[in-house]
Amino acid sequence: MNSHQKELIKATIPILRASGEDLTSYFYSRMFREHPELRNIFNMGNQANGRQKSALANAVLAYAENIEDPGVLLGVLKGIGTKHRSLNIQPEQYKIVGTQLIASIGEVVGEAATPEILEAWTVAYYQLAKIMIDLEKGLYEENAAKPGSWNGWRKFVIKRIVEESTEIKSFYLYPEDGKEITNFHAGQFISVQVFVPELGLLQPRQYSLSSAFNPEYYRISVKKDIGIAPNPSGMVSQTLHSKSEGDIISISAPAGLFHLEKDAENPLVLISGGVGLTPMLSMLETNLNALQNKKTVWIHGCRNESVHAFKEQISTLKEDAKWLETFTFYDSAQNDDDISNQIIEGRVDLHKCKDAILLEDAKFYICGPEIFIKTQYETLINLNINQENIFYEEFGPQLINLN
Repeated sequence: MNSHQKELIKATIPILRASGEDLTSYFYSRMFREHPELRNIFNMGNQANGRQKSALANAVLAYAENIEDPGVLLGVLKGIGTKHRSLNIQPEQYKIVGTQLIASIGEVVGEAATPEILEAWTVAYYQLAKIMIDLEKGLYEENAAKPGSWNGWRKFVIKRIVEESTEIKSFYLYPEDGKEITNFHAGQFISVQVFVPELGLLQPRQYSLSSAFNPEYYRISVKKDIGIAPNPSGMVSQTLHSKSEGDIISISAPAGLFHLEKDAENPLVLISGGVGLTPMLSMLETNLNALQNKKTVWIHGCRNESVHAFKEQISTLKEDAKWLETFTFYDSAQNDDDISNQIIEGRVDLHKCKDAILLEDAKFYICGPEIFIKTQYETLINLNINQENIFYEEFGPQLINLN
């Protein structure tokens, strides 16, 4: 890519800032019209609620703003590539996206999109596509080299379903072929693929693994989300909640950059909201099984006791695990006993437990809804926590950029 083409890309930044989501909305509509088979790969809930078009608009803008040195985006690109590996995205699909994106730029921007600008964006896109394809090639090779691992989709049997709260169920997934399954880092996720009858489509979703590694099965704990018609958000969780023991679903091998550091001895501070507790459970169980039993503080918030999954298990664990301290926030406590049992009424407020969490060299892990993550992250920064020690997992498309 030559310097003149880079200047042309930078000249389109004002347009991307003003109309980026219009462009990406048009792009997705065009692509699904030309390639309806891709609807089986993309999360149609995020298409309907606008999160996917926002994420893509942000990504295109960030690429244009950093066109002189795309390497600064490598951390973000690795996160996207990791998710792509879990969805079995292949190089040929980048060509489809490129063709549709360049055509969309020409059609949406109109006369301002001169042949020279379209050529510059074509070169820029395929430069980015090569970075992503090469990165993902390495991820596929790394994954394939792990004992018990696989690329693409593999069938698993739901052998056990446990109701953890009024809205969360755990699913114990065993490989249908009875062969070995691969280990994972505490905090990672798997992609699940199910057929959603209401959409007539296969749909993938990512769910955090909610236990320490067990060589016989994977466990995910899924909140049943209720989407508002015609928005298909929640349809996959509803489909899963309608499954029975013995049913078969497809999953990809564990993935994800949000996880405990191997062999690190730092104290842990886990901060979760709602179903964001799932990766924290994996971290907690993994720490329980480790020799060092690192000092761990877990702050969790949810609406009330009825939706508080794994409450009894955590209480039992605390009796034996002297290294574990917990703080639980309910939006509305139900009785006086809740308050006396270390339940704090109101939204999660880290200032109310700051003496417990300000541990030397601690690593902080946050998981929950977007606004929850932003609030807790900003609080930690205000408490003078080094941002390099703060990690967060956002469910869905990457919309948060806090670094």
